[in-house]
Amino acid sequence: MAETIKKIALENVDLLSLLGFNDSNLKIIENRFSASITIRGESATFKGTEEETELLEKLFKELIYVLNTKGSLRENDVETILDLTLQGKEIINEKEFDSIILYTKNDSIKAKTSGQMTYFQLVKKNDICFAIGPAGTGKTYLAVAFAVAALKKGIVSKIILARPAVEAGESLGFLPGDIREKIDPYLRPLYDALEDMLPAEKLKQNIEKGVIEIVPLAYMRGRTLNNAFVILDEAQNATDTQMKMFLTRLGVNSKAIITGDITQIDLPNRTVSGLVKAQEILTGIQGIGFVYFEKSDVVRHKLVKDIIDAYEKFYDKEKT
Repeated sequence: MAETIKKIALENVDLLSLLGFNDSNLKIIENRFSASITIRGESATFKGTEEETELLEKLFKELIYVLNTKGSLRENDVETILDLTLQGKEIINEKEFDSIILYTKNDSIKAKTSGQMTYFQLVKKNDICFAIGPAGTGKTYLAVAFAVAALKKGIVSKIILARPAVEAGESLGFLPGDIREKIDPYLRPLYDALEDMLPAEKLKQNIEKGVIEIVPLAYMRGRTLNNAFVILDEAQNATDTQMKMFLTRLGVNSKAIITGDITQIDLPNRTVSGLVKAQEILTGIQGIGFVYFEKSDVVRHKLVKDIIDAYEKFYDKEKT
């Protein structure tokens, strides 16, 4: 019978926890299969019959999911998951596994809609990605998840999150406190996302050490950002000049995501949005991807879609 070879990536996986002390977990698996299992670097290779290699691929995905979700993998867990796999039962399906962006302590963050899956693939393939669409589609939240995942894997050494501090009806000069206290309310959504993804103490340490920076867009001027994952949120409120400044900060081994909603521009009249202009200037450049979200990608409360629909209908009537 012809041999089949299958391979699975082991990125974002603690190999000691997966394989067990002295490979105890691996030995349990090897005793139940005739196929060979080779672990090298960040991948596992299975060589044997097609049936066995397919089962091993499924088994390892289940083990990785449980390990990253629970934070540990005991020999009893391996035995249980192995029995379930051999019985044709599964904890997760292939599509769900491939959509996982980041494992958190209690759960996993995954792409849930077709737009989010496109987003996921574009971020993998491109160093710069523009995510454009209405509120509630996960543009910012997933961008932060991509960045945290890259930091955990060691792909980058720091995360920089920026937002334009547009004074939407409220002058910063009249707000109490120093500049940081005045700016923080504009940056709060970025803190909220990070707090969902990292333990509080770890987040605090990363911010204190400068591993994670959350800054107003204006603070980016003059910097070169190497080995960094850089996010510009609410980019529709960046001017054309600011957008060019932000994009040209990118250094060696860095990635950037720019998110925004071009229907929610708060810039003064006659000021051109840098996000709108970037679509005209940068579309078609290799290494830069654009993803456009629709109302169907909204993943907030079910009423959010209805609210977006109602506003669109109201303003469409006003135009006619």
